[in-house]
Amino acid sequence: MKIILHSGAHRCANASFQEYLRLNAPVLAGLGIAEWGPQRTRAGLFDGLQSGGLAAVSPRLQRRAAGRVQLHMSRLRGQDTGLLLVSDAAMLGPMRDNLCSQRLYAAAGERMARFALAFGGDLDVVISVRNPASYWASTFARGVEQGYPVPGADAFEQLSQATRGWRDVISDVACAMPQARLRVLPYETFCDRPDAVLSALAGVNAPTAHARQHLYAAPHLDRLRDAAPANAKALPQGQGRWQPFTPAQAARLQEHYTDDLMWLAGGADGLAQLVADPDKTAAGPNPPANRSTRGRPNDREEGRVADAG
Repeated sequence: MKIILHSGAHRCANASFQEYLRLNAPVLAGLGIAEWGPQRTRAGLFDGLQSGGLAAVSPRLQRRAAGRVQLHMSRLRGQDTGLLLVSDAAMLGPMRDNLCSQRLYAAAGERMARFALAFGGDLDVVISVRNPASYWASTFARGVEQGYPVPGADAFEQLSQATRGWRDVISDVACAMPQARLRVLPYETFCDRPDAVLSALAGVNAPTAHARQHLYAAPHLDRLRDAAPANAKALPQGQGRWQPFTPAQAARLQEHYTDDLMWLAGGADGLAQLVADPDKTAAGPNPPANRSTRGRPNDREEGRVADAG
């Protein structure tokens, strides 16, 4: 049985993907695919593996959790299940840890090592990445909606200069799970296409039913003011999405993200694979020749000039 751990990150359309899997569970079962989402993983299955992000976990609880997971996996194997797809963004760490530390998944390696113990090393691990400017904007908007205070301008300046990026998160997970195959999904490619995510990960013709739901989008400014009146004065005026970064800060974060994507596209030092869009066909060995200059060709006139010389 093949195992895929879809581990997030947060604010990368995970809830939409999980709801898509849940609603299509009967169809997926017919394809030999079982899905475990947060409704199952957070109902006791991962107790001992998924405690506080930086909190110590009892080795005894870890062993019990690993045994519990193995027992459930054995039942699936007995049902001739070909693929188990586990999706839970909290595997990398709680979103609140990112908000409090203002760092990307500082304990990602430690946490994912626990899941390697539970599931075994021979598995696929999927990590979603997103432009840090939009990731942090969405994360803080969700946090403020839930009562987290609005950070000051200096916090966003420090975030724009942070050295820890997605490359570091991926490297930490690769170090913690050396036998796993890491695959990386860019949010900008797959954000509203859960069927494309399933096709890319499982290699199947994914069902299209329930594939255009978008759950838990970042709240707009008017909703944030209503949800957190105490923070209303700290939020900017106007409507629409909250953009806490200045243009210069956003450009700095975009540059860092572009570097991470280039590293992934170049092979990521053998640590991870960037997942391609399954709906796009790569160019063959003899791609069609396209003009690289504008306007119409004028070979006759160019020849006359050359002959005249």
